Amino acid sequence: MFQIHERSPEYSLSAGRFVARAKAHDEFMTYSNSQRTHDSAGNAMGVPLPHRFTTHDGRTVDSTGAFLVGELERLDLALHEPLAAVSWGRDIDLREDVTIADEVSSFTLTTYAASGSMGGNGIGNGKAWIGKTTDQVTGIGVDVAKIPNPLQLWGMEIKYTIPELESAARLGRPIDQQKYEGLQLKHQMDIDEQVYIGDTTTGATGMLNNALVTNTANVANGGGGSPLWSNKTPDEILLDVNEIITSAWAASAWAIVPSRLLLPPVQFGQISTQKIGTSGTVSVLKYIQENNLLTTSGRGKLEIFPLKWGIGTGQGGTIGTEGTHDRMMVYTKDKQRIRYPMTLLQRTPIQYESIYHKTTYFCRLGVVEVVYPSCVAYRDGL
Repeated sequence: MFQIHERSPEYSLSAGRFVARAKAHDEFMTYSNSQRTHDSAGNAMGVPLPHRFTTHDGRTVDSTGAFLVGELERLDLALHEPLAAVSWGRDIDLREDVTIADEVSSFTLTTYAASGSMGGNGIGNGKAWIGKTTDQVTGIGVDVAKIPNPLQLWGMEIKYTIPELESAARLGRPIDQQKYEGLQLKHQMDIDEQVYIGDTTTGATGMLNNALVTNTANVANGGGGSPLWSNKTPDEILLDVNEIITSAWAASAWAIVPSRLLLPPVQFGQISTQKIGTSGTVSVLKYIQENNLLTTSGRGKLEIFPLKWGIGTGQGGTIGTEGTHDRMMVYTKDKQRIRYPMTLLQRTPIQYESIYHKTTYFCRLGVVEVVYPSCVAYRDGL
């Protein structure tokens, strides 16, 4: 015979305390009947924590990476960060005179006007001759234009609690250092994007899509009727390279021959591995480096580098999508011709609020300054 007993007051009071304690943790997990979910076996499951608070072994819930480790499990404690690559420091010089107090970076572009000289209307007869009895002497016209660009504030906060610090110290994986390294990676990736393609929110443009550069065109079709380098011969590829170099040289009044060529990774890989000649020992890349206009004219050596931002950056393309009008670029890496204004990363003093430690890292990121747009050229569709 079964006998049913009513719950005692002591048991009800204890249950009430349990319910109160459970409600105090509602920020992390709710077990109310209205929010319970059930698995295939009918077991009531709690609401899972938000993804940002969980580790990724499928069993552990913790913000400091405290995994459950089996007795026969060898855990590698080395920090393996996300794969990312930035190259802006290789391709552009910094303008270092800007400060955190500045809100705009600007420069002036001066234009002179005088009769004669190659490219003017008085070729061969525009020299500034004067005679002994000359009563009117020609002069120089000067036009100075100021080109301003905004310096935007960039900032991110790092915060962690005292329990997080203590737990991370016990694990040997400092949470403050990991968050700082993540912030640094974000900082570098933002600069990389700003340098090469600008920002759609602010309307800024970068090295590869600068609004001041007008020397933009598609590469010519090869003998097979296709502009793609994968369908061209080494001589046709060299012809494309010399054409863009000559175009920028001519646009600069034959004053500056571009010394650097940036290529999308696929095209760079193609010319690096494709061999020419009967012996097959010379790559197309070396063939271009030895036979381009800059090198053969004795003005220097053409530097050729791969650049992921060239993928899909051409007109009508989709940035990052291969085969949608990839773009190559020639220019001269010189602070007087193209540069990027920014300030160093700074931080506020650590603030102590309740159990939180907080600090904010900040700097100013500018817009790529193409001082001489005529020295830059783009070619699409390769």
